[in-house]
Amino acid sequence: MLAVQHLCRMHLIQRPAFGGECVVASCCQKNEGCWKAFKEKLIAAFNALHVDGMPEVTDLNALRGSFINLEYTLPSGQAVRVWDDNRIYLGNQLCKKGSNRCYGLAADEKYLLVCEYGDLGADPEIIVLKRWN
Repeated sequence: MLAVQHLCRMHLIQRPAFGGECVVASCCQKNEGCWKAFKEKLIAAFNALHVDGMPEVTDLNALRGSFINLEYTLPSGQAVRVWDDNRIYLGNQLCKKGSNRCYGLAADEKYLLVCEYGDLGADPEIIVLKRWN
């Protein structure tokens, strides 16, 4: 519990510095056990997708939206971004098995995203974008 309390305080303090809402701080404000349960539930949701070539998800990190908000080209040719640059999300980067590309994972309280991209986020593709919670 001590680590959760420290993490919660850190995010509650840093939240204004990031300039937006933080999924970690929002969860911690509810109660101390919320953060751990939320993170475990989200990790299980990512693993339940069984994305081909994606290793097992074992951890998620707090990431600023502007860091993870890649621009995707839809089949119609329209360019879109999924996340709010000013919010804090949970995510991770995992190397795709047998490839030089990576999987990018990101989620908030409502949606989860798995994308695939090359070096420095080149040629990103949405693999899964769905409502999860």
